[in-house]
Order: sequence, then C-alpha cells, then structure tokens
Amino acid sequence: MGILSVLDREHTVAPEGYSRWLIPPAALAVHLCIGQAYATSVYKTSLVKHFDTSLTSVGVVFSIAIVMLGLSAAIGGTWVERSGPRKAMFVSACFWATGFLVGALGIGTGQLWLLYLGYGVIGGIGLGIGYISPVSTLIKWFPDRPGLATGLAIMGFGGGALVASPLSRQLLGTYDAAYDPNVSSSVASGGALVGLFVTLGLGYFVIMMFGVFNIRVPAEGWKPAGFDPSTVKQKALVTTSNVSAANAIKTPQFWCLWVVLLCNVTAGIGILEQASPMIQDFFRGGDGKSTVAVAAAAGFVGVLSIFNMAGRFVWSSTSDVIGRKPIYAVYLGVGIIAYFLLATVGHNSTAIFVLLAAVILSFYGGGFATVPAYLRDLFGTYQVGAIHGRLLTAWSVAGVVGPLIINGFLDREGKPGTLTAEAYRPALFTMVGVLALGFVANLLIRPVAAKFHEKSTSTAEATR
Repeated sequence: MGILSVLDREHTVAPEGYSRWLIPPAALAVHLCIGQAYATSVYKTSLVKHFDTSLTSVGVVFSIAIVMLGLSAAIGGTWVERSGPRKAMFVSACFWATGFLVGALGIGTGQLWLLYLGYGVIGGIGLGIGYISPVSTLIKWFPDRPGLATGLAIMGFGGGALVASPLSRQLLGTYDAAYDPNVSSSVASGGALVGLFVTLGLGYFVIMMFGVFNIRVPAEGWKPAGFDPSTVKQKALVTTSNVSAANAIKTPQFWCLWVVLLCNVTAGIGILEQASPMIQDFFRGGDGKSTVAVAAAAGFVGVLSIFNMAGRFVWSSTSDVIGRKPIYAVYLGVGIIAYFLLATVGHNSTAIFVLLAAVILSFYGGGFATVPAYLRDLFGTYQVGAIHGRLLTAWSVAGVVGPLIINGFLDREGKPGTLTAEAYRPALFTMVGVLALGFVANLLIRPVAAKFHEKSTSTAEATR
C-alpha cells in the first residue's frame, strides 16, 4: 500500500516552477496508446479466418469497446476527479493491457467470447478511464487556452491509429513469415495474432507508465504568469462559477450538448465505417470494376486519419479564439454542406471526394477535442472530468447508431463489391438530417442558470 500511495492525488501536486508544458506529453502518452482502437481493421480479416466466423461477429468487439468506453467514463468520472489523474491513468493502463492479454488468451484457445471480454469489456473500461483521466487536469493547467490543451492530448487518440496500423502489420509479419504487411488481403496466423496482442498489451503498459509518473496537478491558487481570470469572464457562455456533475445532468445545456456530440460523432462514423470500400464504390464503372485500387483506398484511410488527428488540434485551438458555440456551428453547418456535396457531386472527382471526406473527418476529430473546453465554459472546472465522462455516453450511442444507419441502407442496396455512389445517397442524406439536428441543438445552448451553481466556490475548489 505504501508503494501505491505514490498514485494518490496529494502526491501529484506540482512543485513551484514546474512547467505546465510537461503535462500535454504525459496525457498524450495515454491517448496515443488507447487510440489503437481505431486500428482494429488491420487484423480484422485475420481474426475472421482464425475464428471461422463473420465480419459482423468480429466487428462486435469494437462496438463493445466503444460502449464500455462511454459507460466507464460516465460511471467512473466522479471517481477520476476525486482520485486524481495519476491513479486514474494507472488504472486505465492496467485495464488496457489486461484487455490485450485476455484477448490473446481468447485467440490462442479459439474462444471468441474471451476476445469480447478482453479487448471489448476490460479494454473498453481502460479506454473510458484513460480518455477522461487527463482532461480536467489539462484544463486547470491551461485556463487561458483550454481548447489548445485538450486538443494536444486528444489529438493523440485520433493519431493512435497512425502508429498502431503500420506497427501491427510489421509485428504480424515478424511473427508470421507467410504474412505480407504490404498486401491488404494477406492473412496472419493465430499464433501471430497472439504475439501481436501480447506485444501491444505489454508495450502500451510501459508507454502509459510514462504518462502516469509525469502527470501533475497544479498547486492550489496557481495560475499562469500574466493570466487575468477577469478576461475569461468577458467571453460569451463562459462562467466563473462551478456546477457539480450531479447538477450538470439536470440542465438543458448538458442534454443539448449531448445531442450535439451525438450528431457530430454519428456523422463522422458514417465516413469512418465505410472509408475504404466507400471510395472504391463511388468510382465503380459500369463493368463492376472500381477505378480506385485497394492500395489507393488504404492510402485514403490514412489521409482521413491525418485529418482526424489534425482537426483535434487545429479546430480546438481555433475555438479558443472564436468561442466554442461558433466552432460547433462550423462543424455542423459546414458538415451539412459537405455531406450534401458528397452525396450529389462526390462521384465526379476523386479529389473532390477526398477533400469533402477529409473536411468531415477533421470536424469529427475537432468535435471530440473541443467538447471538454465547451463543458468548462458552461460548468466550470469543479467536476468537468466527471461531466465529460457522462457526456461520452453520446459516443457510445453514436458508435451503435452510425454503423446501423450506414449498413442498414447499404444492405438494402446490394452486396459489397457491387455498390455504386447512388447506393450511398440515402445514407448520406440521412447524415445531413442528423447534422441539422445537432446544429439546432447547438443554437439552443445558453449560459447555465445560477440555481445549478455550487453555493460555495471555496468548497468546490477544495475538492479539486
């Protein structure tokens, strides 16, 4: 117990002169690791062959992980605030690594349910706790630039796949000489998959420990040099009061923002879910052959990952200048236009198609990175991490709704490998409606009523 006490909040208070710029790398270490969740498609086909099952059965693993992300973030959010970022990040690392090891056991024994339990349930809990653990700490270190700070960390979640995808292919090639990492149709053996999961589990645990032991919370009363809190109060929607997590969910502002996040994420998943086959289908000729090669489609997915990652930093930083509500009006309003153009003229040029899809994915990433700062503006810093956790249930719902919308329409239009741009139009126009709903919800957001504020600011600050 004495050794574990180093994880307690009181042992993470930064000494005088500690640089706040050391905090984003600590948060990034965690988010880069859990961002591996976006790279599951690399070995999906290999899992299908190994378990002799369907893509849907294997795809359930990712859905379980995203649902558990939202649930664990919502349920554990208050505990994360109370226990501090170091303990939360340590717990996240333990769950995330254990999820891979239990998943490896499932692969090795041919038990698919163990993969569901490991990567899906246990790993999903690590995802949720890890995702929210550094958020409130970053906001407290960067009261002058909360969008920039959270964007730096959450950018890592979007960029995790950029590291994990090529790394996973190379590891599979190392563990299976018959596997070619440069051929998308190549299938790895069960033994190689076990080796991959064990390596990732242990490797990610070590990297996340870097974040655990470098994270700090600011001392009571600390503020950046030259920062005047009164300048924050002058901005629209920004409060200097505090709202508890229990009270936040009673406000219309929370639920409006929940709908905003749900719609933005659903629209983004609409592209992510079908990215590679989508670009091939959009440019499929009358002979049934696509003018876009498999390798080019894989490159397109990589481009989207870059825009997803960059959007998390660029757009969230921009929100510090123009405000959170206006930036979401851009995400949703311009997103409506982009989806409409994708449905109507996206098939005319691959350049137009890629540009529109990249813009949509940048807004998808930006929406994730900006929402913690939006919550801070509306509810203060008191329990912003716990409130963020509750809000992420919108992500869980979107993770189910988005694929259902896209796949539901496509299943009615024909079989994979035979679809064209026209088959996607009903789903894309549905996404236009989804974004319009989010746009209206964002317009309805107003400052939180005083009756929801904590009565004593000092009491709230004492629990930080």
